[in-house]
Amino acid sequence: MEQRVVVGVDGSDPGWRAVDWAADEAVRHGLSLHVVHATRWERYENVANLGLDRPSARVMAENIVATAERRAAVGRPDLKVTGETRAMDSVEALVEEGRSAYAVVVGTRGHGALAGALLGSVSLGVAGRATCPTVVVRDTAADPAEAQHTVVLGVDDTVGSPAVSFAFREAAARGCELHAVHAWRLPSDVEPEGPDREAAVRRADAMVDQMLRDATARYPEVAVHRDSVEGSAQHVLVEAAARADLLVVGARGRHGRVGLELGLISHAALHHAPCPVAVVPHD
Repeated sequence: MEQRVVVGVDGSDPGWRAVDWAADEAVRHGLSLHVVHATRWERYENVANLGLDRPSARVMAENIVATAERRAAVGRPDLKVTGETRAMDSVEALVEEGRSAYAVVVGTRGHGALAGALLGSVSLGVAGRATCPTVVVRDTAADPAEAQHTVVLGVDDTVGSPAVSFAFREAAARGCELHAVHAWRLPSDVEPEGPDREAAVRRADAMVDQMLRDATARYPEVAVHRDSVEGSAQHVLVEAAARADLLVVGARGRHGRVGLELGLISHAALHHAPCPVAVVPHD
């Protein structure tokens, strides 16, 4: 099957923003775009109309997909766009579609005064279960015209991390810099200043170099800025994301369980980063 970008839509404003982001992403990588709207509309097909002149849930779903397809095609004449409605749970449908996708893109929706800090259940569910990268596009994300020309990568100690490869591909496709960020802390029994701290700094820098070595060789055109920062990984990455077009983080697979383990770092990124966040699974 042809690899493609999959985007989930629900007719909301954050969903339309996800369509725009996913369409641009597909064009950048020369891929097709597949629009999916999933809902258990069949439960309501036999419910009485109650005298209201309104389309059935199935017709509404089809209209949402058709609108998304038209929106994605505007200004992108070479983009191949397909769409479908699925009569099933939204998370299950997008996880299933993601098994053969380059990435699944979803919007997120907040509530009231905390709209910028809360995720919807679908975006969090897909990010936690998909086997391909999941990109969550915030409705507060910056306009493409205000691009920062930077992809931020959260670097951990996972050798051969798919997150590293994904971040480099994104930077190469965008023709922008990759900012590789690693956060570290001193052990509690180490003096805050002195030779032990200097050794810790050297170890952190060496670890970043090791994790990026293969990818920098594969993508020599990507300019890389390395940054080892002492502090909380959650705070360091969210701060770096304020100056990024995309934040990429990894998520570890659960041993013997279905889905991913979205730890504190992934949760902090998804809830608080101001830019789109890509969660990339690895074993």
